[in-house]
Amino acid sequence: MAIESAVSTFPGGAHPPENKQISEALAIEAVAPPKRVSVLLSQHLGAPCKPLVAKRDKVQAGQMIGSSDAFVSAPVHAPISGTVKDIALQPHPVTGRTPAIVIEADAENNPQRALPFDRFDASFSVEPYDAEQICDAVQAAGLVGMGGAGFPTRVKIAPSKEMPKDILIINGCECEPFITCDYRLMLEATWQVLAGVRLAAKAAGVKKVRIGIEDNKPQAVKVMAEAVAGIADMDITVVSVKTQYPQGGERQLIQSVLGKTVPTGTIPPMMGVCVLNIATCAAIAEAVVLEGPLTHRVTTVTGRAIAKPGNYYVPVGMTVADLIDHCGGLTEQAAKVVLGGPMTGFALADLSTPLTKTSGALTLLTRDDVTEAKHARQQTPCIRCGRCLTACPEKLNPTRIAHAVKANRMDLARQYFMSACIECGCCSYVCPANIEVTGYIKTGKILDAREKKRMQA
Repeated sequence: MAIESAVSTFPGGAHPPENKQISEALAIEAVAPPKRVSVLLSQHLGAPCKPLVAKRDKVQAGQMIGSSDAFVSAPVHAPISGTVKDIALQPHPVTGRTPAIVIEADAENNPQRALPFDRFDASFSVEPYDAEQICDAVQAAGLVGMGGAGFPTRVKIAPSKEMPKDILIINGCECEPFITCDYRLMLEATWQVLAGVRLAAKAAGVKKVRIGIEDNKPQAVKVMAEAVAGIADMDITVVSVKTQYPQGGERQLIQSVLGKTVPTGTIPPMMGVCVLNIATCAAIAEAVVLEGPLTHRVTTVTGRAIAKPGNYYVPVGMTVADLIDHCGGLTEQAAKVVLGGPMTGFALADLSTPLTKTSGALTLLTRDDVTEAKHARQQTPCIRCGRCLTACPEKLNPTRIAHAVKANRMDLARQYFMSACIECGCCSYVCPANIEVTGYIKTGKILDAREKKRMQA
């Protein structure tokens, strides 16, 4: 089998409890269309979309309903057939509220979307597709990085004379606790994922592909390695990397797989490297081969506060409340709802928040989970122990950045390389004083952006 061990690993990091046993053995299930969806016009990095429909318009499932002429952007599509009830502000997990197209489903003509996994097998060939065709299909389908960053995929895989790509790294680490959606895709949609990997490699013009999977997922390593062993037209190898959070960060994964450090201020394409997530690769195959836009994604619903945890194929725009209802509702002990995982996710105050293309998980925590967490204990002054420096995978001084933000000294925060923080949460996790260091840094980035905007104005 085509398996390699990691060249090295990254410095720092943490080892939070994995808690993946809650959902890792549960097969992906398709979710029936909800009665209403809210498709956010900004669910990717780059320019937000402008609506292509108006109130009371009839739309069909898969129809493009929002787009932008900007280079860094991605269109959005209707996940269901129905009527546009409104174009209005809706809850957003990051920005607070953002414009969205609200669609009310038709009572009929809305069949449950079937899982596409069995449409792909070992006979798939990339020969019928050229790079331009692949890139155009990816753009038309509205694909973005589905691991959380949401960067438009077309921009990542398009060939570039200025920054030619030498290697494609596939992120199968899924290092965030609780989340298992990519793990299930590797097991259940192996050939669809690999079809997307090969299409992306052809578009980017690379012949060398490395699939990084944490060594706590031996079954995924075995299944993927057995599958790539039969692919002769590309150099594809599965790399077993050390289980260490945040191994799935692209800068950390590059260091583990290639033994190369991505310098601060540099992006992977400058080093000839393109990094894609497992779910993104599956979506590439669906977009190019089946001409299917990104209207559904696999989302892990997990935690001890949900009646029926699992991995679900859900419509983008479905509300958190509707998904919770589909999963049997919250248990009596439910105390916190997190969109994402416990390290990088966002605690929700409004369950009408819609799922986006990057919503890989919904984590439901019990009151015991919250009260037993270290962050539930009282915060004390920083004791300058240096644990956050040791844990930081980017070799920053998180506490200095946090103190600069607290003092409203954005100039100092910038000097301490605040923009280089990947917001993994390791500093907060290891802090014995229970200081929410990452929270201060996130706030600092927002304040810094506002300050720069005022200066430009």
